[in-house]
Amino acid sequence: MNRPETKIVPYGDSRSKKEQITHMFNVISKRYDFLNHFLSAGVDKSWRRKAIASLRPYQPRVVLDVAAGTADMTIEAAASLRVKCVIGIDLAEAMMEIGRRKIEKRGLADKIELITGDSENLPFEDNHFDAVTSAFGVRNFDHLEKGLEEMFRVLKPDGRLLILEFSRPKTFLLKQLYYFYFTFVLSRIGKIVSKDKGAYAYLPHSVKSFPDGANFLNVLQKIGFKDTKCTPLTFGICSIYAASK
Repeated sequence: MNRPETKIVPYGDSRSKKEQITHMFNVISKRYDFLNHFLSAGVDKSWRRKAIASLRPYQPRVVLDVAAGTADMTIEAAASLRVKCVIGIDLAEAMMEIGRRKIEKRGLADKIELITGDSENLPFEDNHFDAVTSAFGVRNFDHLEKGLEEMFRVLKPDGRLLILEFSRPKTFLLKQLYYFYFTFVLSRIGKIVSKDKGAYAYLPHSVKSFPDGANFLNVLQKIGFKDTKCTPLTFGICSIYAASK
């Protein structure tokens, strides 16, 4: 049985989830990359590489990276695939600005464009992209199905969807260790380094509420995606979700 969509928010005030998420990422943007790599012991980089590598057989030329953040996934796509262009979109302008500096440093400005915009109301025509990607972003959507519907809309027929997202280990011991790390270690270190008490307290709650594994594949199928597949990584703490339109 599918879980009902649960609204988990960083701050718990009267603002919409979208407004709170935008504020949160703008606030923590300067520490975001450091914390990602430090708290995952750098394994997040290998997750992105493996995810993007799975797109190579499809040879996408025009790619959209949704909820692009500081553009790590965007950059990986541009550097590893034989693309014409990759467009990254995100609500948080401070994250996008950091991404632009990284793109310039990598010499990829001719292949990548970053724009500030709403992932649930994409400013692109129907059937435009060969592939749509997202890394650790869809669980932050205000309305999950709306965001996925937009990703479906802008994909070309037979275009590929690729989503990288946290998931939950299935074995009892790993699950307990995972929740302990996320709830007590990661959230406390994140709070100290980022200076934002809501951001890294939000993270474990957002992961717990996300419909991972088969439940997320069911959501994708409901939207209209086909050939859906879930590939767990690192004992199931992260998963690659792949599908076609």
